[in-house]
Amino acid sequence: MSQQHRNRKRRSLRGMTLIEIMVVITILGLMAGAVLVAVIPRLEEAKHSRAELDIKTIDSALKMYYARKGKYPDTATGLKALVDGQYLETTKDPWGNDYVYTLEGNQPVITSYGKDGQPGGEGPDADISNRKQTTASQ
Repeated sequence: MSQQHRNRKRRSLRGMTLIEIMVVITILGLMAGAVLVAVIPRLEEAKHSRAELDIKTIDSALKMYYARKGKYPDTATGLKALVDGQYLETTKDPWGNDYVYTLEGNQPVITSYGKDGQPGGEGPDADISNRKQTTASQ
């Protein structure tokens, strides 16, 4: 085997240099950053949609409770009655806050206070409710 052939073979077995590895890591970091910029805003939209679906599910559970008991739970008992009766598994919204339940004129109102967990707000902090005028005004 000639010296030149051995040198070529040795160079091909060396692997990647530190600079090449750093370039690959930088490119991967830039790609991950681009994906995060695209995904993070969608996460809040998904949580908002999830809260709307949860409220519809809670409303359905309340209708089943009403069909069996002949009345809705009072405001003091709240959604705990649905969990205790195994109509629901949890009463937490996607942001980890409890859904707020009130009985107004024998009509149940379920509300999530949004990302900030406080009444009112705009954008991701806006309240989400099954009461039509509350949802439309936010």
